[in-house]
Amino acid sequence: MKKIGIITKLTENAFPDIVKDFVHWLTDKNFDIYPDSEMAKFLKIKGYDRDSIPSLVEMIVVLGGDGTLLSVSRLIKGMNIPILGVNMGSLGFITEVNKNEILDVFKLAVEGRCDIEDRIMITAEIFRKGECITESNALNDVVITKGALARIIDIETYIDNKYVTTFKSDGLIISTPTGSTGYSLSAGGPVLYPTLHCFVITPICPHTLTNRPIVINDDMVIEIILNAESEDVVLTLDGQVGFPLRKKDVIRVKKSSFTTKLIIPFEKDYFNVLRQKLKWGER
Repeated sequence: MKKIGIITKLTENAFPDIVKDFVHWLTDKNFDIYPDSEMAKFLKIKGYDRDSIPSLVEMIVVLGGDGTLLSVSRLIKGMNIPILGVNMGSLGFITEVNKNEILDVFKLAVEGRCDIEDRIMITAEIFRKGECITESNALNDVVITKGALARIIDIETYIDNKYVTTFKSDGLIISTPTGSTGYSLSAGGPVLYPTLHCFVITPICPHTLTNRPIVINDDMVIEIILNAESEDVVLTLDGQVGFPLRKKDVIRVKKSSFTTKLIIPFEKDYFNVLRQKLKWGER
């Protein structure tokens, strides 16, 4: 792999020398680099629009946090391009590589000495009066949630055309295994091993305490009818893309035809990540 895209969420005031050194090393080793425009501005080199980078490269290095990587996963849209996520902050479940490990892990990746995990993605379609008005993909989760002042909402839910229940809650989270350590976890959902093929449906603050999270196969189709009078209800994807919902909108959620390929160093153990990030075993 010689064509390397670099996408970051760094500012000029928080642009560590280690990143500059990495870019200079790539240039010295004759890699073709395609940095995003923001990064290129700081380095005074040619930059590229983020939307164009996936079609130009063989690997993308993401320098930032989980949010940056999530946005890149939607950008790639199944182009079969692996992502190396480098955590430039303090917390990161998906961006597992520490910033001090950039060069060492990159060398292993281009030599084919890293694992590449295929992570499932999720697709959400919104139907209004029988017409599909939008369709989007997410790596982490699809969330239906109400505004701070809105009342509890009624979320009529079906799986493979079978009625499940009508959740009376502040919202509903449909998460992939990758996203299970995010919003779903904070709402009481389980941790799913990231390469599993399943979804978890987690109600947010349900009025009925017997409504518990449920794990289903990823080949099942979830259909939701919004029975809410309030206009302050929103569908969000990965916490980054939002669509306002109306009463009687139908949201259809299913496994995406796209996947995200994450580069994982062989020595990175998911359970070790849980111990570090979630403090498992500590008192």
